[in-house]
Amino acid sequence: MSIALAATGLRKSFTVHAQGGLTLPVLRDVGLSVETGECLALVGPSGAGKSTLLRSLYGNYRVQAGSIRVRHDDGWTELVDAEPRIVLDVRRRTMGFVSQFLRVIPRVATLDVVAEPMIRAGRSRSEADARAKSLLDRLRIPERLWALPPATFSGGEQQRVNIARSLGVDYPVLLLDEPTASLDAENRDAVVDLVRERRDAGAAIVAIFHDANMRDALATRVHRVALPGVHE
Repeated sequence: MSIALAATGLRKSFTVHAQGGLTLPVLRDVGLSVETGECLALVGPSGAGKSTLLRSLYGNYRVQAGSIRVRHDDGWTELVDAEPRIVLDVRRRTMGFVSQFLRVIPRVATLDVVAEPMIRAGRSRSEADARAKSLLDRLRIPERLWALPPATFSGGEQQRVNIARSLGVDYPVLLLDEPTASLDAENRDAVVDLVRERRDAGAAIVAIFHDANMRDALATRVHRVALPGVHE
């Protein structure tokens, strides 16, 4: 195994302008690393910054200090202060993110929503469609719904579409933010199987798990995130 993602000295705070510019520290000197074939579970109390850490690793939040390096194209790419085109290229081919919410164009068909990241990553339309159909079937989205926009689906169905969209590309690095929070046990088991397959194929995974059983099934290691100012 080899390190695929490494972060050191991360600092992130938010400014609350409605409170006179109050500054709220969230991450203070946070660091982690994850290797290929490893699933690192982030644990800690509510408000400790677990989701902020994931979003910072992905580049949705810009940290005020620190380093985030990802193995990309057989070399290391620094994401902190990287040009947007570099961040987008990493997202397109190297780092996937499964959030708790699906954000798509309202009238786009479900099959197209799932296939689109694969096409951007270089797969042909036929290959992307075949993979999308397989994922939707495994995640128990009925074929009669594939031509409909997922905005019309239930919350659980939308989340399964979200997972299918994010797992279609074989990203070397995966970030998972409570991917099964809105799923029942049967659908949760299907997600566990898919994530386990990616881990066993060599993906480096950093995850927040709402469900302890899912964490126990997938995590190879636990990383504790403390509240700002609290040292363990």
